[in-house]
Amino acid sequence: MNESYYAGVYWGPRKESSEECARRLEVLLEGLSSVDPSLGHWFQQGKSRADALKRPLSPNLAELEAFVRKGKDRTFDELGFSIGGWNGAGDDYETTGFLIACGGYSEWTGNRCVYTLPSKGPSLERTLSAPALAALMRQTADAWEPDWGVAISEQHRDSLKPRRPKGTPYVGWVTYLAHHWGTFPPLPAPVRVEPVGDKGTLIVLTPERFTVSNPEHVALAERVRELLDRAGLLKPLQAQP
Repeated sequence: MNESYYAGVYWGPRKESSEECARRLEVLLEGLSSVDPSLGHWFQQGKSRADALKRPLSPNLAELEAFVRKGKDRTFDELGFSIGGWNGAGDDYETTGFLIACGGYSEWTGNRCVYTLPSKGPSLERTLSAPALAALMRQTADAWEPDWGVAISEQHRDSLKPRRPKGTPYVGWVTYLAHHWGTFPPLPAPVRVEPVGDKGTLIVLTPERFTVSNPEHVALAERVRELLDRAGLLKPLQAQP
């Protein structure tokens, strides 16, 4: 089975200005260049590839604030800002992109930073590895201070959807949980647990690529999910303090 992967972090209502969101985006862009060379250059979305390539995104606060302001919801201030970018890869299959919703503070909205990841080529082999995805999640969590995040295949996510309580974190190949969720229980080998500064914790299930077609991987993910759930770490987001 060919699996397609994505990564994303999510947080609840948080009122932030265009400048505050731009500062976080600046930190993100500066950090992503250390994850992989393909993530060192970013461009605003455009009507065409040629149009987008004329509009680079650089870690310059003034420019980024103008970029964020363009994504302001024109109807409701509480919905915040919506922005997107891509890495300018020449081959569509090697493209990485991001979609960000930030500054939203309505109880009905959520904030997020979600990446599409390559599906073919050298970029896929480099970025779809445990170290690279852990680094991607680490840099993203450092910038946006989310409540939780996951790097997971769409096929694994879809298999979990029917029994996942609404609003609770997914447990995937790489999972991030902020410290406010609680204290971690011991987790079985080969799971690796890494701190993300004073913000949260990364859980890496396997050093090799996690695939939903591998029953051992799926069983390990379910075991870790059960342990985290018993420890009270997978409550719906709105139930957190």
